[in-house]
Amino acid sequence: MKLSLEYLIKEPIVKRDENPLLLLLHGYGSNEEDLFSFASELPEDYYVISARAPHNMQYGSYAWYAINFDANQNKFSDEVQAKESRDLIIRFIDELIATYPIDPKNIILTGFSQGAILSYAVALSHPEKVQKVVALSGYISEPLFDENYKENDFSNLKIYASHGTVDQVIPVDWARKTKPFLDDLKVNSTYKEYPIGHGVSPQNFYDFKKWLLEE
Repeated sequence: MKLSLEYLIKEPIVKRDENPLLLLLHGYGSNEEDLFSFASELPEDYYVISARAPHNMQYGSYAWYAINFDANQNKFSDEVQAKESRDLIIRFIDELIATYPIDPKNIILTGFSQGAILSYAVALSHPEKVQKVVALSGYISEPLFDENYKENDFSNLKIYASHGTVDQVIPVDWARKTKPFLDDLKVNSTYKEYPIGHGVSPQNFYDFKKWLLEE
C-alpha cells in the first residue's frame, strides 16, 4: 500500500507485538534524510520514521508549506497549505499504524523548525493521536490549530521544546512564548535553550533523548 507521504524507516531491533513510533518531521527546504541521522542513536525498540514534506522545492528540498515574502521582506506562511500538511501528517500516522505493528498509545512527533511548528499543530489539535512532542527550533502558531482545540483533553500529552539563543531564522523570543502558552492549557512541558543558532547541538540531542526515556 502506498502511503500519503514518502518516508525512510528504521525498524526496531527489539520487536514486540506493538512498538513505539517516533515520527521525524524535517524543516523548510530540507528532506527526510536530514533528521534520519538521529535514528541510530535512538532507543532500539522504536520504529523511527522520517517523513518527506509534500511540496517539492527542487534539488532535493521540500516544504510542508510555502513561506512568502512581500516587497518589504516581511515573511508570511501559507496557512492553508500548513493546515493541509497538518491533516496529511495525521492521516499518515493512521496509515503507519495500519501498516506496521505500532502502539497507537505511544506515538512521538519530533520536528525541526517548520516540522516543529506542525508538530505543535498536530498534537494540540489531535492530542488523542500523539503522546509526546519534541519541538526543536520551532514556535507555536495558533492559526494552524483546529478551531476548538482548547476543548481537547491534554492530560496524556507531554512536550519538550528547545531553541538556540542566537537562532537567526526563528527568533528565540518567539520560542519563549511556548512554555507560558502550554502552561495555560495545562500541558506538561519542558523548555530549554542552548547557545547555538538554528540547529540541534549534541547537548540538546542528549537532553531530549534523556527526556524521551524518562517521561
